[in-house]
Order: sequence, then structure tokens, then C-alpha cells
Amino acid sequence: MQEIAVPCYLVDNLDYGILDLLRLNARAGYGDIGERVGLSASAVKRRVDRLVADNVIRSFTIQVDPAVDGLGTEAYVELFCRGTVAPDELKRILSGIPEVVDASTVTGSADAMVHIRSRDIPSLEDALERVRIAPSVDHTRSAVVLTHLIHRSYD
Repeated sequence: MQEIAVPCYLVDNLDYGILDLLRLNARAGYGDIGERVGLSASAVKRRVDRLVADNVIRSFTIQVDPAVDGLGTEAYVELFCRGTVAPDELKRILSGIPEVVDASTVTGSADAMVHIRSRDIPSLEDALERVRIAPSVDHTRSAVVLTHLIHRSYD
């Protein structure tokens, strides 16, 4: 049985404020963050270091506009399976399709929800076809994204 690491550090309202500001701008200076949450720069740094050490903050990263990476076309796809399919099997199938950027099992009539990004409509159609031909997939229902309204990243 694998042991799960649980942070020993309790996150308080100041930490949540710091996390919110880092989500908006991971490059924000400790002094700037401290002004917003009412702490000194050194106190913010100590808290951020503790949040990193306790794996509350898992990484610092950048987000590149997908259109710049040639992935400006996207769709959300409901996946319907034949019979019962284990999540590990769905993960195996979907991991082999590079255009799949996110996938989750869901409640409701669909078995999974899949987020696909591609260059254009023909490459989206090609990726969808690769999903559909998997032996355990019965059918899909897709919605192509037109306009992004809100995006909050919590990973």
C-alpha cells in the first residue's frame, strides 16, 4: 500500500492570499505580495518556502497561449463506452493520443469527458477518429470551443 504524503503545515487565510496572488502572477515579488496580504517580504518568502517544502505548491510554471504552440482549435468530448471500462483502460487509450490534454471520468450518461487541442478542424477530426476507433468506445459527442470566457487553473 502506497503512503500518501499529507502536508503537516496548515494553510491559513494569509497563505490562501499568497496562493491567490501567485496564481495570478507566479513571478510576483515577495514585497509586492506582502503589501497585498499585510506581511513583510521575508515573512512571505518563509511562507512560500514552507508551502513548497510541504508540497502545497507543487511547481512554478508558465502558460503559453496554445495558439502560439499551434493548438488553437479545441473541443470538449463526451466519451461513451461499451459496457464497463476501467479508468486505467481509458487512461491507456487516451494517453496514446497527443491531442488529448485533459480527461476525466464523470457522472451522468457519458463515461468520460475529454479535452482535445489541435492545429485546426481537420486535425481535430483526426484526433476524434483515433478516440472513436478504440475497441471499448461506443460513440462520442463533441462541442468545439468558440470563445473562452473564464479560465482559472488549479493544478
